[in-house]
Amino acid sequence: MRREPVFDAETLEKGRMLFSRPARFLLSVASLSQLPVDDKKEVAFIGRSNVGKSTLINALFNNKNMAKTSSTPGRTQHLNFFELDNSLYLVDLPGYGYAKAPTAEAKKWQDMIFVYLKGRTNLQRVFLLVDCRHGLKKIDTDIMSMLDKSAVTYQIVFTKADKISYKELIKVMHEAQRSLKIHPAGYPRILAVSAEKQQGVENVRAEIAGLL
Repeated sequence: MRREPVFDAETLEKGRMLFSRPARFLLSVASLSQLPVDDKKEVAFIGRSNVGKSTLINALFNNKNMAKTSSTPGRTQHLNFFELDNSLYLVDLPGYGYAKAPTAEAKKWQDMIFVYLKGRTNLQRVFLLVDCRHGLKKIDTDIMSMLDKSAVTYQIVFTKADKISYKELIKVMHEAQRSLKIHPAGYPRILAVSAEKQQGVENVRAEIAGLL
């Protein structure tokens, strides 16, 4: 993966400084009645099971133990809240698309996410994580349509970008850019990361810092 300049040095530094501040795991929410008070700005991460959400969150905080990672897809079944510098909530939403999840349980997750998205007025952006090796699948575009209906701005972040060639990555990103044209809530800038190799992570930090 080549590292393309996305932000200027000043913006990147703001992102670095933000994520150098104190951070902690706050709570795991099984029902919307448990949501913390919406007194801070908030960003959320969503994606298919095993897309690497927890790995990216750990990379953002530069703490491999901040979010639990697992080789078992579908482990994140709650909304996991992290608090950064007493000024931002970062939320790890349940993964979707895991075939072995019971249908009733999967429907429960989906309903909870939709209500959360519609009702969380402090939510600044949802980062939609997509494995770059597979590109946007129907299940991803279905989630994009759900986000459109929720009127929540979302931004695609391709993960595991070290697993394919730069040429293949650019092709996948261009295809996603074309898909975004029919999704009104989609943010036009697409990011790509390799959390394991700490590539592109600084761009996600900078994007979040720009929302505060």
